Order: sequence, then structure tokens, then C-alpha cells
Amino acid sequence: MGFGISGGILWALDTVILGIALTLTPFVSSEQAIFLAPFVSTFLHDAFSSVWMLLYTGVTRQFANVWRALKTRSGKFIMLGALLGGPVGMSGYVAAIHFIGPGMTAVISSMYPALGALLSYFFLKEKMKPAQIIGLLLSIGGVIAMGYSSADSEISNLPLGFLCAVLCCIGWASEAVICAYGMKDPFVGSNHALQIRQVTSALVYGLILLPVLGGWSFTASVFPTGAAGLIALSALCGTASYLCYYRAISQIGPPKAMALNITYSAWSLVFSLLFLHTLPDGKSLLCALVILCGSFLAVIEKKPGKQAQQNTP
Repeated sequence: MGFGISGGILWALDTVILGIALTLTPFVSSEQAIFLAPFVSTFLHDAFSSVWMLLYTGVTRQFANVWRALKTRSGKFIMLGALLGGPVGMSGYVAAIHFIGPGMTAVISSMYPALGALLSYFFLKEKMKPAQIIGLLLSIGGVIAMGYSSADSEISNLPLGFLCAVLCCIGWASEAVICAYGMKDPFVGSNHALQIRQVTSALVYGLILLPVLGGWSFTASVFPTGAAGLIALSALCGTASYLCYYRAISQIGPPKAMALNITYSAWSLVFSLLFLHTLPDGKSLLCALVILCGSFLAVIEKKPGKQAQQNTP
């Protein structure tokens, strides 16, 4: 459970730092900059993250193991999960924000742990007890309520935005399940999987999405600025978060790992207070408490009673 909670806390820190970077001049200087900002920042984030992972695997001398994992069938599944979680899921997420705003996008995209639990049940035979399901639903409900409190009144294209948010849910849920399947291979550890994931995502963004959007010249103009430095810092936090998240997926399964991961919505209030001096209102604090309690309930395993232990042969 510790890895799952750590992943949520670190992702909240990543989110807040990245949010600060997106308010800087390079990303708000023109209409083109505002449009490209989510895609370029995501590319830079995953590119920096892949570099941080290369340094990590180099220091720990895992290059050979990563290369061996990449050549396995399970490694190919990790690449598929990377495509679904990165370019597909994140592109759907940023597009949904553009069409229906961040509040409504948060409401819809927060359903990905429920979809992931359903996919895990069918494809990985992962089962959750009734109390854990209730905890997961409570946590998702808290995220939805928090999203509604910041929902935007101006929606430019509701049907298209809704479809993009659903695409995000499918991408993120599928990534967790597919990567969990890939990490069942003893030659594919969570660190190897993350290295493959980040490099795959960065390459697809850099070689396909940015050229299609005409975003390379803008990316080049952002790179030497302070905003890129902040994104590199956020990517360091994000890399640590992903290391914890993938380890949690491997150890406790996708449903529980996702339930703990979405606690970042609650932890982000803490970091927003520390770095942005944004004081959360009572409703947000209540939602954060529901998210945390629900997530803990979703992962707690009830220990067998004394009678059951005595009857165990």
C-alpha cells in the first residue's frame, strides 16, 4: 500500500509544479501557444521522464535487463500499454479539457479506476471484496464531487469533449491492466516496464503527434526557457510517482493501485496550499477526506480471525 500512496502524493506534486509551468509566458503568449501547451508540455514531461529513467537504469546497471525485457512478448505489451496510457489517454485528456474544461474532464476521467477494476476482473481474474468495491466507489465519488465544484460553465463542444474524456478513461484503465499483464513475466520488472513506457510515449509524441500539430518550432522555443526547467522538475516527481505506481500495480494489482493513485486529487490541495498559497474551501476538504478514506478502504485486506487461523491446517 505504501507504494500506491507514495505514487499519489508524488503525482500531486508533479501536477502542481506542471501547473505552475503552464502559467509562464511561453505557454500563454499567443493563441497557438495556449492550444499547443498541453501537448508540448506532455511531450517534454515524458521526454524528461525517459531521461531520468535512463539515468536511473544506468546507475543501477539495468540497461541489459531493459533491453532483454523489450525483446520479450511481455515487453511488447508494455509498449501497447504505453501507447494507450500516454498518447491516447493523455491526448484524450487534454482535448477534453479544451472542449469541456478541466472540472468536467476531471469528473469523467476519474472513472478510469472503476473501468480498470472491471477490465482486471475479466482479463486478469482480479477480484475485489464488496467492502473494497464500496471504498473504490467512495473515492471516485469524492473525485467527481471535487470536479463538479470547479466545473466550467463555458463548454464549447460537449459531445466531442465527452468522447475525448471517455477515450482518456479507456486509455488509462487499459494501460494499468496491460502493464500488469506484462509485468507477470519474471524478466519484466516494474522499473523495466516504466523505462519502456516513457521512451515509447515520448517517441510517439515527438515523431507523430507534434509534427501533425505543427508543434516542433514552438517546442524548440520553449526548451531554453525556465518553463522547461520546471517541467523537468515535475517530470522528476512524475518519474518517482510512476516508479511507485508501477510497483503497486505489480504487487497489489491494478484495481487497488488505481484506487490509491487517484488520491492525488486530495494531496494536490496540500501542495497547492504550500506552493500557491491557495486555501481550499470546506467542500474541497470534505471531498479530499472522502477520497482518502475510500481509497484506504479499497485496499485494506481483512486479516483472518483467530478461529480461522486455528482451523488452518
